[in-house]
Order: sequence, then C-alpha cells, then structure tokens
Amino acid sequence: MSQNQLFRTKSLDAMVSQSEGGHGLKRALGPISLTALGVGAIIGTGIFVLVGKAAANQAGPAIMLSFVVAGLACLIAALCYAEFASLAPVAGSAYNYAYATLGELMAWIIGWDLILEYAVASSTVAHGWSKYFQKLLGQLQIDWFKPGGFLSQFSDAPFDFTPEKGFFATNFFFDLPAVVITMIVTAILVRGVSESAFTNAIMVAVKVSVVLFVIFAGIKYVVPANWTNDFAPYGYGGLTLFGTPIFGGSDKGMMAGAAGVIFAYLGFDAVSTQAEEAKNPQRDLPIGIIGSLVICTLLYIAVAAVLTGMVPYKEIDVNAPIASAFEKVGFASAQFIVTVGAIAGITSVLLVMMMGQPRIFLAMARDGLLPYNFFSSIHPTWKTPWKSTVLTGLIVAAGASLLPLNILADLTSIGTLFAFALVCTSVLILRVVDPGRNRPFKCPGAPAVPALGVLLCVALMLSLPSENWMRLIVWLGIGLAIYFVYGYHHSKIGQDTTS
Repeated sequence: MSQNQLFRTKSLDAMVSQSEGGHGLKRALGPISLTALGVGAIIGTGIFVLVGKAAANQAGPAIMLSFVVAGLACLIAALCYAEFASLAPVAGSAYNYAYATLGELMAWIIGWDLILEYAVASSTVAHGWSKYFQKLLGQLQIDWFKPGGFLSQFSDAPFDFTPEKGFFATNFFFDLPAVVITMIVTAILVRGVSESAFTNAIMVAVKVSVVLFVIFAGIKYVVPANWTNDFAPYGYGGLTLFGTPIFGGSDKGMMAGAAGVIFAYLGFDAVSTQAEEAKNPQRDLPIGIIGSLVICTLLYIAVAAVLTGMVPYKEIDVNAPIASAFEKVGFASAQFIVTVGAIAGITSVLLVMMMGQPRIFLAMARDGLLPYNFFSSIHPTWKTPWKSTVLTGLIVAAGASLLPLNILADLTSIGTLFAFALVCTSVLILRVVDPGRNRPFKCPGAPAVPALGVLLCVALMLSLPSENWMRLIVWLGIGLAIYFVYGYHHSKIGQDTTS
C-alpha cells in the first residue's frame, strides 16, 4: 500500500481544469440566487422546531447567546469556505478542499462524512415536513392521516427508538407524505438548477415573510421578566468531554445549547457545493456563503428572543414552539400562518440539501473514488447529475419513511462540525504551502481567525454526547472499508502514482 497515494494532494488547478473539460455543470446562479439557496437551506427545521427544544431543555433565554456562539463558529468556517470556493469553484465543497491540502485519505473521510451529513439531514427534514403537512391538513379539517382516516397507517415510520424502550414496532406501514415530497423535490432537481433555484426563491420569500411576521407580531407579547428573572437557568457552561462534564461544566447550559443548535446552520455549506454552477464564482460565492449566514444568524437570534420573551422557557412546547407560543398568548390564528411558513421553510431546506448531495458524489467520482459512469453522469439536456440525484432521492425517501430518525439526527451536528474544522485547517495549510497563489477572496485575520474556528468547532464537538461520537466512528469505519476495497484501487491519483 502506497502511503504516498494516501497523503498525496490534488492541485487546485487540476480541479478547475477537470470541471471545465466538457462535462461540467451549467453555470446559472448569480449572487442573489446563491444567497437565497443559503437562506433556503439554513432557515427551516432549526427556526421552527430546534429553537424551542434548545431553549426549554438546554439554555433557557440564554439560547440567544447560544446562537451567537454557534453563529460565530459558523461565520469563521464560512470565511474559510469562501476563500476556498473562490480559489476552486468546482463541485465538492469540503471534500475538494481537503483533497487540495490534506491528501486523498482525509478527502475520502470528509467526503464520506458529508454523505452522512446530507443524507441524514435530508431524511430528517423530510420527516419533519410530513409532520407539519399533516398538521396543516388537520387545521383544514382534512382527516386523511388522523386515526381512522383512510391513510392513517401511512403517516409515520414502522418502528421507533427511545433510550427507555429501545427499538419497538408502531402501527404504521411507512410515512407516505415524506416519500411524496422527496420524489417531488427529486424531479425538480433532475430538471435543472435554474428551475430548482427559482422554486427555492419562492419558498424562501414565503418563509422569510413568516419569520418576520413571527418577530414583529410577537414583539408586543414579550414580557421582559421572562428574560431577566432566569436568563441562564442552566448556566453559561456546558463544557463537556464526549458528553461528560469537565472543569465544572454541565451537559446543559449556553455552550451545550450552542452545540445543540449547530444543525440549524448546516445550510451555508450547501452553497459551496454549487460552486460549479455559479456564474462568477470568485465574486458570487463569498457573497452567497457569508450573506446567507449573516442574514440567518440575525433572524435566529431575533426569533429566539421573541419566543423566550413571549413564553417562560419552562412552558415552551418543544414540538411546535412558535405556533404554541402564539396560542398561549391568545393569538391562535397565527398558528396557521406559522404552519404554512414552516412547510415552505422545510421544503426549501430539503431542496438545497438534496441538491448538495449529488455534487459530493460527482466530485468523488471524478477522482475515481466512486464508480465514474454512474455518479458523474450529467444529463445531456438539463446539465444536472441526474443519476446520483435519483439515487439520493431514493435513499432520502427510504430513510425518511422507514427509519427512527431521532437516533441519527445528532450525527448531522457532529458531522457538520467535523467538516467545518477540517476546512479551517485546510485554509491554514494552504496559506503555508502555497502562499503566493492569487486569492480572489481572503479569510481575514489568518492564521488567528481560522485557528479560532478550529478550536470553536472542536469545543462544540466535545460538547455532544459520547454516543454521537460512537456513531460517527462506526460510519467512518464503514467508509474506510469501502475506500480500501474500491476507492484506493480506482483512484486516479493512485493510477498516476503507479504509472
């Protein structure tokens, strides 16, 4: 086995020329479309569900600071993503960045991690979409999925998991709405990136309008005492080592809340996967990545402030926090508006997440690490990676409709933080090994800022429970087995090494 192959890097110039060799994707996205894609991917499950859970169980009103800390870590990662995306505007995101600096083995590891990140996130989001859709039907007095309805056995997964019971069977066959929305999104994505971006832009407009409605309609119901009486009921810590409190830390607190809400920020990574479809990537990608993150961070903080001001944190409904908060203050009609906004928000998240996954496959297939003929197949008319998009749709539909996703959801957070830490590390390495390269966008404050990003991401990773680490290790172990059975022997760099 050649160690030279395992740690050999691929030049950024080679990545760019490979994408321009006649099999590239259609460049159709400008800065507004890219920013909308980022907002579409970020605002969804996090703002309509996750904020309530984190506030009630982990941080209280200090969840506002949790979003600041998580947003800071993501902002630094976003600056590093923007530097790399402007250097190498090709599909693949953090996978390509690792390949250019850390070598093939680490590139495979991060690519495999991204597959988990996008697949689990998409399945989780589709599952959440189904619940909100069923809630909307109930508000419209349509009882198809209610007990006794003719589709009642097609409203959830056939089994579930809780720490107390373990795995147990339910009375359902599979989650039909989750399958339907996944197939619709898959068809849109196969048809073309322009159509996908247009659909996303409409949904982003709807959900941002609803988020602004929540903020401005909720302000008049805010009771400042809900903040001041017990702003940080669980403390400001939450510093743990694999879930075990250290240095006086706790498994709850503001920092633990920050680790818990990192899932909400996953979407800006998806903007970088669209690099090969940006019209002017050196200019537009930094705008899309940083712009979407800043906009969404401000909205998250504002919604967290309004929610914890409207309702004491102990009374927040973790399943439907925003809609329930308006109901508690006597504005029940807002529940329908929030539900419509949640459906639009979650749909756009699903669209962008499922758009990113096939482009990771495409980048890995171009390097020989996955079967080339299938995963790099570009539709001759629509210029989309259609085969891997269909495969992604089938995987996400199966996961969303059949699996107890609560056991996997936290994997998205730890996988996301792992990717962010590696991108920050890659920027540091490339600044040393290739200092003279023209950088259309530079992460400011290097090396201090990227190093701070690594430290923040690692600290948040260590604040997640140990079982998340075990699941990540198992997943990476499966990935390494596939790499050494297939990828290592078909790698284009490996073939160049032995020739």
